[in-house]
Amino acid sequence: MSLVELIAQADERGLAASGLACLDRCVPLLGGDDEMLRPLWASLTDGAGAGDWGDGLEQARGKLDAAGEDEAAVLAHRMLEAAPAERSAAGVRVWADACSVASLQIHRLLDTLEDDASSVDARREGRTDGMSPLVAAELRRQITVLEVLAGHGPAGLRRALEVSIEGRRVLRAVVSRRTRQQG
Repeated sequence: MSLVELIAQADERGLAASGLACLDRCVPLLGGDDEMLRPLWASLTDGAGAGDWGDGLEQARGKLDAAGEDEAAVLAHRMLEAAPAERSAAGVRVWADACSVASLQIHRLLDTLEDDASSVDARREGRTDGMSPLVAAELRRQITVLEVLAGHGPAGLRRALEVSIEGRRVLRAVVSRRTRQQG
């Protein structure tokens, strides 16, 4: 099933986790620490209150560095700024879809190898020939998060977070290498 189809079928929690996972993997570009989004992850659990999402969002936004001129960092900042204050299905669906596109685009910008597709939309629809390694890994992570949450509901949140942490480490290494090369 394509990423576009998985997003279309996801429930509200799955959509919120999908968007959050994309954002979480891009934390190295935001100037935040690894715990910056932890309150938002906690707000997705069954015991969380209705206002926990909005409170966590405000905390995360308060920890941001100002967006620089780097296109990848600007896209990451936009993901956080575009997050809906209320976690409604309609709001998080639009946000999760936008985060998916932005995160794939960020990985495309940071990959040292060219991606043959003219846009990330082809990748999201399942056309993967000639895909660059960094984009391919991000696409797999996005699909994994949605599949885990669809199959396991709230119990899948831990695995979704693990997938995001792995992706964050990869992106942190890419950003570090890029900084050294630009030197």
